[in-house]
Amino acid sequence: MTAMRTTITLDPDVDALVRKMMRERGVPFKEAVNEAIRAGMRPRGSRPRSRTRTYDMGAPAIPLEKALRLAGDLEDEELVRKLALRK
Repeated sequence: MTAMRTTITLDPDVDALVRKMMRERGVPFKEAVNEAIRAGMRPRGSRPRSRTRTYDMGAPAIPLEKALRLAGDLEDEELVRKLALRK
C-alpha cells in the first residue's frame, strides 16, 4: 500500500485529542491521526469489545445496608481528629 500525502485542517478540539494521543501512546502525529481515523471508520460491529476481569472478593466485612452510617461515622471521626490537631 502506498502512502498518500495530503493537507488537512483540524479543528482545535480534534488537534488537542490527537496531541493527547501522541503523548499518551508515544506515537508520531501521522500514526496518531491514522489510528484515530481507522477507529472512527470501523463498522460498529467490528470494534473490539472491552473485557473487565472480575474477582471474587468474598463476603463483605461489614453489613452493606449500613454503609452510609459507617461513612458518616468515619467522616465524623476524621473531623474530630483534625479539630484536635489544631489545639
